[in-house]
Amino acid sequence: MTNKAVTHVLFDVDGLLLDTERLYTEATQKLCDCYGKQFTWDVKKQVMGKKEPESAKMIVDMLKLPMTVPIAVVTGSNTKSFELKSANHKEFFSLFHHLVLSGDDPEVKHGKPAPDAFLVGAQRFNDGIEPSKVLVFEDAMNGVEAAHAAGMPCVWVPHAEQDRSVMEGKTELILDSLEHFKPEDFGLPPYDS
Repeated sequence: MTNKAVTHVLFDVDGLLLDTERLYTEATQKLCDCYGKQFTWDVKKQVMGKKEPESAKMIVDMLKLPMTVPIAVVTGSNTKSFELKSANHKEFFSLFHHLVLSGDDPEVKHGKPAPDAFLVGAQRFNDGIEPSKVLVFEDAMNGVEAAHAAGMPCVWVPHAEQDRSVMEGKTELILDSLEHFKPEDFGLPPYDS
């Protein structure tokens, strides 16, 4: 027993108060499985406790994951709404280069179907990317309209009851599920590389 008197207490959350480390490990391993890599204890112990963007980058670097395609999120949600929805998925969203929460982002003047949110999202990559080189994934017609107005190719994953002909000529590909997407069809590295 220690004889140090304390007056306050601080607790860690992940892995101590909440059993999230197991879930983070499972999610990370599922991603690593796509590339035939193992998220070992040796890697995990080096990233535990780090800020999420830093740990994600370390995992990609240490395991040499071929994840060099910059990806971002553009949503009509505002910050508070997004934080509620993403609270249990922080590790997942940490994999994205940046987030555009157009519901309250001061740079996004008009919501979808205006192109503002996607144009802001492309600008934040900070590498002068041409809109025609930015692939958008959308489920809503307003999002497809926004991508088209921004001059960006779009993969549409509509609701099963949606009339797919309404976006004819405004999308490059229509899928039933993101699981059917083949990155190599757009010049991206395939999942199994």
